[in-house]
Amino acid sequence: MKVKSIGIGQSMSRRRNCWDNAPQESFFGHFKDEVDFKNCNSLEDVKKEVDEYMNYYNNYRYQWNLSKMTPTQYRDHLAAA
Repeated sequence: MKVKSIGIGQSMSRRRNCWDNAPQESFFGHFKDEVDFKNCNSLEDVKKEVDEYMNYYNNYRYQWNLSKMTPTQYRDHLAAA
């Protein structure tokens, strides 16, 4: 197995448990819908797009599941409680 041969542990959920990766699946679903990589001509362009989206997602994109707050606002709200 390639993963094992380079010393990386593979993330595996328990059998028939789809919830372990639900937050990541949701994030990457939005990411693929909202980011356009067609104008990227280099790896640096891709990195810039990813960094800009991460900033937007964490600081400006309100989410219903987080009481209509951004992830950063929700984290700060929980920390203050």
